[in-house]
Amino acid sequence: MAGTLYLCPTPIGNLEDMTFRAIRTLKEVDLIAAEDTRHTIKLLNHFEIKTPMTSYHEFNKYDKADYLVSKLLEGVNIAVVTDAGTPGISDPGEIVVKKAYEAGITVTSLPGACACITGLTMSGRDTRRFCFEAFLPTDKKERKAILEELKEETRTTILYEAPHRLLKTVGELLEALGDRNVTLLRELTKRHETALLTTLSGILEFYKEEEPKGECVLVMEGVSREEIVKKEQEVFEKMSFTDHVNHYIELGESKKDAMKKVALDRGISKREVYQALLNEE
Repeated sequence: MAGTLYLCPTPIGNLEDMTFRAIRTLKEVDLIAAEDTRHTIKLLNHFEIKTPMTSYHEFNKYDKADYLVSKLLEGVNIAVVTDAGTPGISDPGEIVVKKAYEAGITVTSLPGACACITGLTMSGRDTRRFCFEAFLPTDKKERKAILEELKEETRTTILYEAPHRLLKTVGELLEALGDRNVTLLRELTKRHETALLTTLSGILEFYKEEEPKGECVLVMEGVSREEIVKKEQEVFEKMSFTDHVNHYIELGESKKDAMKKVALDRGISKREVYQALLNEE
């Protein structure tokens, strides 16, 4: 009978956030796959967990995932832990999960600490609709593409960033998206936990004379739908009514339907579109 793969969250700063279930699971499994065994051993020692460990990190995630799946198929129960937070979120955990499912292995994830959700809920920003971008990609082309997509993102956006890269990333966000409202959260769950409700430009101003410290979570307000509509209308207003109608006709619309769409684009009545076309003749 195959073993079970357990995804076990670990504290993101405060050891008291370790759950009873996670401690019990780590004691009962046969093997712990840790992102950094040197880091995890401190946690295990604190909770008197004697389970053997093996490394599972970014640089061996494919080969090691195959090894872990082979052990699971032999009946070994394995827990995956990251350095902090929930495995599978911005770490290699997702690879072994996919491979485990492909092999027909049972996977379960324990609830627990997760910086993106902790940051979102205390950010003071809209929590009904949100997206998680984690760390922006280092590849320049991909990074530029993501920033371009975020220009039209109406949902609250959560990003991670290391302190030494924070100002560079905030500067890029400001240049690409304009000055958005944002909450900067640092040292979540730790003694010096802080939440700075400000703007992108406000973060740059705040850190003019000091260096950011501590792992950072940025919770950024999405662009409003009203602003998107306004920008679209500004583009259409630069076109003549004739060109605007012809644009839709070229896309296969009848003249009548094209006029309806032009009226909708510009926030005016179809009658006003008709009169404008007459005036342009």
